[in-house]
Amino acid sequence: MTSTDRLRQLLAGPDAFLAPTVYDALSARIIAQAGFPAVFVSGFGVAASRLGMPDTGLISFGEMIDQLRGICGAVPGVPVIADADTGFGNAMNVRRTFLEYARAGASCVMIEDQVSPKRCGHFDGKQVVSRDEARMKVRAAVEAAREAGILVLARTDARAPEGFEAALQRCRDFEEEGADIVFLEAPQSEDELRRFVSGVSRPTMANMVAGGRTPIMSPAQLSALGVRLAVYHPMLFTAVQAMKDAAAALFRGDLQGGPPSCGIEDVKQVVDMPAYEALERRYATPAR
Repeated sequence: MTSTDRLRQLLAGPDAFLAPTVYDALSARIIAQAGFPAVFVSGFGVAASRLGMPDTGLISFGEMIDQLRGICGAVPGVPVIADADTGFGNAMNVRRTFLEYARAGASCVMIEDQVSPKRCGHFDGKQVVSRDEARMKVRAAVEAAREAGILVLARTDARAPEGFEAALQRCRDFEEEGADIVFLEAPQSEDELRRFVSGVSRPTMANMVAGGRTPIMSPAQLSALGVRLAVYHPMLFTAVQAMKDAAAALFRGDLQGGPPSCGIEDVKQVVDMPAYEALERRYATPAR
């Protein structure tokens, strides 16, 4: 069974499944080792971790595909849902993006309808392309995804500039074009999220961002609404806080960087040093 087949099974299940966001190979491996069934590559996270810059369309196609290869290589067999932002151009760029993301190992790719340069879905100042252009980009994504054997997650950011009903209509457009999952970003209440889920027929995604536009809900609450894909963001946010705390402690003179919660042996286990050492012994040249 391929990772895409596993993702289809998850989407067909009765409850929401969790795909925490990751931003590099290490965070992806930690999520997979914790037992989660899928990972979600966050453009916000990649921009922050790779560039140290905000998610405002600054990350390039080349940087994203390079990061994606590393992530997919770290979690073989695990469904990887990857953020492709606006597709890095027009419908023809979208087509190439989906084909290359599939070659890198993605099981599903998310395409959105913002203008370029885009902004994080929970930032102010978002703008979207016309409905017709958005529809054509999703059509290109679906056709490329079918060739590559992966799924399409179609997202609209129209809630902020155009209102909820306009955003819901775009989701219905995306369904008609064949998107496998639809996603209305940043609904502003539980009622809007409920109306979104009940207003479409394809599996839906909910994005739970601490401090964002959408009220935080539990997986059980999302399941009750009918959501199938639940995305949470603990890895980047907690990592940033832990690194800030460690840096402050070290600056104060604490050579451990604060209370020791993880050491080199813990990291060796995460990166599977024992497996590496076993292979190293297997390929060692016999002593003369």
